[in-house]
This record gives sequence, C-alpha cells and structure tokens, in this order.
Amino acid sequence: MSTDQHQRPASPTTLELLGAAGGFVRGMLRPRPVDSRLIDTITDAGLPEGGATVTVRALPQVPRSVPAGGVIEGAGMRRRVRNAMTTFVVEHPEATFLVDPSYCRDAPHRAIAELPGVLRPVVTPPADTLATVDSLAAAGVGRIPDFALPTHAHWDHVCGLLDLPGIPVHLRNTERDWILGPARPPVGGVRSALTDGRAIVAYELDGPPVATFTASHDLFGDGAVILVELAGHTPGSIGVLGRTDAGWVLLAGDAAWHYEQVDRVRQKPAFPGVFVDEDRDAAFAALHRLHLARRLVRVVPTHDHDAAAALR
Repeated sequence: MSTDQHQRPASPTTLELLGAAGGFVRGMLRPRPVDSRLIDTITDAGLPEGGATVTVRALPQVPRSVPAGGVIEGAGMRRRVRNAMTTFVVEHPEATFLVDPSYCRDAPHRAIAELPGVLRPVVTPPADTLATVDSLAAAGVGRIPDFALPTHAHWDHVCGLLDLPGIPVHLRNTERDWILGPARPPVGGVRSALTDGRAIVAYELDGPPVATFTASHDLFGDGAVILVELAGHTPGSIGVLGRTDAGWVLLAGDAAWHYEQVDRVRQKPAFPGVFVDEDRDAAFAALHRLHLARRLVRVVPTHDHDAAAALR
C-alpha cells in the first residue's frame, strides 16, 4: 500500500514529545480529577424498547501484557493488564456485520508503517496477533459479513478490511470527512482500507438521546442496534449499543482502552494519549458518560481483552 506524505501523519516534534512525557509523569502522580459538575448535568434518557435482539461475539485474539499505567492514567507501571486487537461480530436478523475489523495480515508493512516512528513500538501488537480474516475462520464464522462498522477510523479499527475486499463500510459522516479529507489525520487511518472502490454507507447520529449519550442512530429501525455519540478520541467516534438476550452491550471503541478507565473515570496517559486523542477534553467528557452508563449496560472497550472475554 502507499505510504506517501498525504497519508502519513506528521511526526511529533521534540517539544511535543517532551510535553507528552511531562504530562505522563504529572498524570502518574496526580490523575485528572472527575468533573463533578459534568456528572451532575448528565441525565439518563432511557434505553429503547422493543423485542428484537442481536448476538455479539468477540473474535479470538492474542493478548499482550502491558503496564497498567500505559493505558490508564495514574494506574502505575508495576501492575499489568491485557490488551488486544479485538474485532466483534454482531448478528441481527437482517444482517451480520463486523465492529472494528482491527488487524490485517502483514500489518507492520501495510498499516503500522503509516504511523510516526515514535508511536510504532507502543502500538505494535504481538507477532502472532490474528488478522481479522483469520480470526473469523478460527471462530467458525462461515460467511463473509454483510458489512463493517468501525467505531472510528484509526488504523487498528479498519485495517482488517484490507483482507476483506468488497464488503461495504458504514461510517459516520463526520468520521468519513475527517479520515478521507485533505488534512492529515493525527495518527493515520488506513485510507486504502476505505477506498479502492469500496462502498461507504454514510450515516448521521440523527436520533434522540439514549441512556447517558446525547445523540443516536437506530441502525435497523427496530431498537436492537443503536449507535451513540462518543466523539473525542476522533471527531466522529461512536459506540455500538446492542440489545442481547442477556442484556445491553456497548462496544465503546477507543473512548476507553480499558474498563478500569470507565469505572474510575481515568483518561489515557498523556503519552501516547495526546497524540491519539483528537480532543482530550471531549474524550474525558465521554468517559464520564460511559461511567454513568456502566450501571445500565455492559461496557466493552475494544482493546480490553478481559472485558471482551465474556463475549467470546
């Protein structure tokens, strides 16, 4: 794939790296406090009624052990948590689709090479990480899904599409314009995974507030799959809320990297957070909404291997 200068994000400057390092140390010592005023303004709009349900499965994946403080601000570097490149399969009576087709074959050359060099060691998963297409086969999914629905368009949520040519992608208008527009995304989506003749089905969050989230989109019109506002990590980040027989599940993408962030309202550490969150304040606000929603729904961040385990 091409990695020309139009696709490559600009590398962080020395000053930006020093600022992120300083922010990382400050966050370790004194994490950003919960915004009590914001918490007090968030209301519960309720969950949709209806009888239709879906199944939500996490595909098998190879986790890696990382320091908790590398994904959760202030969590410390001695404790370890498990991180993974999870893809989810959602089965609705009308369609089967992928949420966050995360990883492609030969990703170091086809995808990770787009990233600034300083970020590559941080984000590169184990060598035996399963490509989405191989994970589908390992899980016994006997058909190609009808479409893909990324929670956002960073490389590790779309590059699995490179091995799945032809399947359409549902992408929020805001996210489509950000990732495919003339400006360079800050950490590079894989543009070729979304182009080369692939159909993009754009949508808006044109529905009312749902649970603690300010806007929504009913994907099938029956209340079984609701897309909700989680902008911050990227301009058009969304969560995928599914009604299952066991209750509501919210696939939260990278609004949080680990469930502990949701439970304790802890943002991503400054390194690499300042380079991967498009709007740190909006991302922190989204964490507050997830924190309150966790009493209503099961919240599953895409990269939290253990949170996804209950869906395998």
